[in-house]
Formats: sequence, structure tokens, C-alpha cells
Amino acid sequence: MIIADRLKAIREQKQMSQGDIEKKTGLLRCYISRVENGHTVPAIETLEKLAHALGVPMYVLFYDGEAPPKMETKLKESDGWGSKGADARTFQRFRRLLGRSSKADQKLLMHLASKMATLKPER
Repeated sequence: MIIADRLKAIREQKQMSQGDIEKKTGLLRCYISRVENGHTVPAIETLEKLAHALGVPMYVLFYDGEAPPKMETKLKESDGWGSKGADARTFQRFRRLLGRSSKADQKLLMHLASKMATLKPER
């Protein structure tokens, strides 16, 4: 319900109609109304479209403060593989795909990765 209220409040603050949002996102006006009234829970991709159409960063839909929230991550710039560049993109893609797989497949992949990490390279 909070998302619904935030979307409507931001839209009204920016003096936009549901029709304006419809034109910018390609989402039907009736769908936008259902979201704003809490009858439908939008997917993350839909929230991205709505935030873009409203001209706000996506965190604004979830966060009440003025400034962006402080992000605490366990990775640091110097943490090695997966922290920047192509490795980071590969790591993000792997995380996204792993999140879509079943628990059994995740367990299998973790087992395989631990075996690969303990194997000594052949020379």
C-alpha cells in the first residue's frame, strides 16, 4: 500500500495525470489506477518504468527521506574479483540468474563451486 500512495503522491506533486504516465510508460491507464489504489502490486520492472516516467530515482518510491539512503555493502573497491568492470557485470548477471533458479539447483551450483575452488590447478 505504501508504494501505491507514494506513486500517486509523486504523480500529483509533479502535476501529471495517469494519462501522462500512460504515454510515457506504455502501461494502460486502468492498470496505473489499480496500482495507485493498491489493487495490483507492480513488478520491479514496472516500478522502474513508473519511476522513469515520473523523473525520480527508483529509491524515492520506497524511501521517505530527502537524501538517498546510505548503502552499506560488504564489497569494497579493493575486494578483488567481481568488484569492478567486466567482472562486476559478470557477477551481477550470475547473481540475477542464481536468484531465478530453484533451491536444489542453487545447492548443486554451490557444491560445484566449492569443489572447483578446492581443486589444485593442473600444470
